[in-house]
Amino acid sequence: MNLTLFNQIVEPFWLARPSTEVAPDLLGCKLVRQLPDGTILRGVIVETEAYAPGDPAFHAYRRLTPRNQVVFGPAGRTYIYLIYGIYHCFNIVTDRDGVPSAVLIRALQLESVPAGMDSGSKQKLQRIAAGPGKLCLAMQIDHSLNGCVLQPGEPLWLEHRERQFQQQLDSQVINFVQTTRIGLSQGTDLPWRWYINNCPAVSKS
Repeated sequence: MNLTLFNQIVEPFWLARPSTEVAPDLLGCKLVRQLPDGTILRGVIVETEAYAPGDPAFHAYRRLTPRNQVVFGPAGRTYIYLIYGIYHCFNIVTDRDGVPSAVLIRALQLESVPAGMDSGSKQKLQRIAAGPGKLCLAMQIDHSLNGCVLQPGEPLWLEHRERQFQQQLDSQVINFVQTTRIGLSQGTDLPWRWYINNCPAVSKS
């Protein structure tokens, strides 16, 4: 996959691949949130998990339901759900239309502190979006955004990696870790979690 589209918008065709390919490619990309008042929030994606057909940990494992129907649709849409009845999780639908597939965005490195949130220190700023629930709280993402198309003009969109990030990755100044997913009771043996090594904004290593 050609990753030289620096600072450009991530289009649906780029996401229309298996989640296990898209998940590591999303590291270094930016998630952008436009709030109702026009405020723009940005964060670099630093941790992802893939979910795919036949995966017992995936909501779409058994069948299509009203809850999971968006992941059976075209790539480039949002899949948002609640865990523990409290925390939202933000996923990006991937692969071909009709193939259930998604990438969970587990953590972001925010560019700035969202209004109303106290960073306290630079170290605390790195932890504001260090986890799927914390990410959604910081970016004001909830179930009302489920099924949204990821594109400018909508509440959420994605931007490709910056040139400097890709150069550091190519020269191995930055490197990725691939490991098993966390917080699951099934599919725990699948190595479908990726994160930026030594990044303080990763949820946990």
